[in-house]
Amino acid sequence: MHKLLISIAALSFAGMLAAKPDLTTVGEGSYRYLFWQLYDARLASTDGTFDDYQQSSPLLLELTYKRDISKDQFIEATVEQWQKLGKTSEQQHKEWAASLDKLWRDVKEGDRLAALYTEQGQVQFYFNDSDIGVVEDKDFAPAFFDIWLHPDTTAPKLRRQLIAEE
Repeated sequence: MHKLLISIAALSFAGMLAAKPDLTTVGEGSYRYLFWQLYDARLASTDGTFDDYQQSSPLLLELTYKRDISKDQFIEATVEQWQKLGKTSEQQHKEWAASLDKLWRDVKEGDRLAALYTEQGQVQFYFNDSDIGVVEDKDFAPAFFDIWLHPDTTAPKLRRQLIAEE
């Protein structure tokens, strides 16, 4: 019985380490494509400000979906955004897409996917507040967050809302 309690305590502690932190909202907005609202987005940091990835980590991007989207569609759209930004290689896109394929799920209206840019430069993912895994590649984190936060994003209005420029 004693070993069981220790195991349960260890599992509880491990779960606490991966818990999504309570951060202060920097900004929020909605992303629309043509006539469809795809998701609401929220950016949060420790002090509610965003300077850059290094100064603002941990940094949380949370997406609340307004429609059903398959995992494959989401991964395809993510790779497309990396290609448009042109800052990363096709090989990186392939490796990252494979990592995301293992972590992400299909989303239904109302689901939340959150990405936490950790102080160690990794991205911890959460699905409806449950830890679903981490991408440890230090190049992945800025590339992923650049989709929304880089000045050349394809969604400049949403970027301004997220970083509270509007």
